[in-house]
Amino acid sequence: MDKADVKVLVITGFGLNCEKETATAFNYCGATAEKVHLNDILAGKRNLDEFHILAFIGGFSFGDHLGSGSVFANRVKYNLRGQLEKFITDGKLVIGICNGFQTLTRLGMVPALNSEYFTQQAALAHNDSGVFRDDWCCLKANPASPCVFTRGIDKVRLPIRHGEGKFVADDATMEMIEKNNLVVLRYANADGSVATEFPANPNGSLNSIAGICDATGRVFGLMPHPEAFLSPFNSPSWTADKLKGELPEEGEGVVFFRNAVNYVVETF
Repeated sequence: MDKADVKVLVITGFGLNCEKETATAFNYCGATAEKVHLNDILAGKRNLDEFHILAFIGGFSFGDHLGSGSVFANRVKYNLRGQLEKFITDGKLVIGICNGFQTLTRLGMVPALNSEYFTQQAALAHNDSGVFRDDWCCLKANPASPCVFTRGIDKVRLPIRHGEGKFVADDATMEMIEKNNLVVLRYANADGSVATEFPANPNGSLNSIAGICDATGRVFGLMPHPEAFLSPFNSPSWTADKLKGELPEEGEGVVFFRNAVNYVVETF
């Protein structure tokens, strides 16, 4: 399979607003991304079978009423569950970013302990600060995680913009998530050590969790926005980096999407 044959579905509509950046990220990595409104999928005009990668994007789906991602997750769960189950069984990839991560947790697609998909086991709660946080953060990847999207990543810097990003779960669930290395990314200090204090941990997430996956490593959710750091000029420090001769060719978020595209090319 050529990279151009990798088909990506970017679901849009109802307050979601990161469709252009997300589609651009996959297209930049050689795939073919389509932006499709949720209503067209629910109406049967398009089918998940057409695609290899599914992206739940950032934004404020349904105005975040009843909790971030809740209404969107329910519409998907009660109309597309069969298609999603087949999508996962077929070995395809799912990424949820920010509001998309909130949707994945409410759908029960992550962490999906004991392969119990569509049973909610965790959530993203209001930030401890009580306010919406728009900032940049450092992240440390878990090398033992099975996540497809973060292969080769050690430390990475990405932007955040959320009001409900605090990862929470009960003690038993947290223990299983840690035991099975389903934590993919943690908020970190500049030296790569785990951040437990604000602002390096921007929301008070338990165990400093910024992203998790399911046991297959193919379903991945994270609060930071890799699609918002595709160009080095997205960085708030790009001018200083340029003066020091350290301006990279691309943004640090690209690798997430390149890993996904390469995985599909190698697998299908």
